Amino acid sequence: MTNPRSTLHKVTYPESDGQPMTESDATRDYLFYSVEALRLYFKSRGSVYVSGNLFIYYEEGNPKAVISPDVFVVFGVSHRKRRSYKTWQEDNKLPSFILEITSKTTKKQDQENKPKLYASLGVQEYFQYDPTADYLKSQLQGAKLVNGNYEPLPVQYTADQIPFIHSQALRLDLQLRESFKGIGVVPLPKALRFYDPQTGRILLSQEEVLEERDDALQELDTAQQELDIAQQRAEALAEKLRSLGIDPDEI
Repeated sequence: MTNPRSTLHKVTYPESDGQPMTESDATRDYLFYSVEALRLYFKSRGSVYVSGNLFIYYEEGNPKAVISPDVFVVFGVSHRKRRSYKTWQEDNKLPSFILEITSKTTKKQDQENKPKLYASLGVQEYFQYDPTADYLKSQLQGAKLVNGNYEPLPVQYTADQIPFIHSQALRLDLQLRESFKGIGVVPLPKALRFYDPQTGRILLSQEEVLEERDDALQELDTAQQELDIAQQRAEALAEKLRSLGIDPDEI
């Protein structure tokens, strides 16, 4: 008799479908930004896994039971690197938050097929963002799971009229802003940015963090140079006072 467990061990779980990751620069840029920014945000917490465009297998022994969200966050698991995510190896934990970057070829799946599947799996929040505002009626959409079905999350506005949807799962706001500083991103209708309402700061990508660090180092270097020049001038003035018979320490 065949051992069922040994049969499961022989199942192959592909790590790629051989298809391009995205179909446009805008889609790729926002996928990278979202994954990088959320990874940095949750970096200090060892039990949060952030990834994107990675196969998630949710049924042992069935390689067809797979999803590959553009961006997802799983709580209660290690943030180590993975080639694919198998739920039965992760205490059966699935993403609490999923974001799909909608494009022409993914519109129907993002709007119809994926919500049904994600809801059946118990994904707490499902968001969609259309970088070019061509394919979704509302460029940013969010929904929460209520009694097995997704209910839309309301669009709110900041004091300066920036639209956003709050993610309770992440405890972050997803905002639509006028510009995006990210490298390689062309001007778009509205740019997606993650925002921390507790600190009042926008979540930065790795590249933006490095840019801020370089700017700070440059400012520090400039300030040090100005301090050195001021010190040299002060010493020169003190020497001049001494030559006039005035002790600068007594002034």
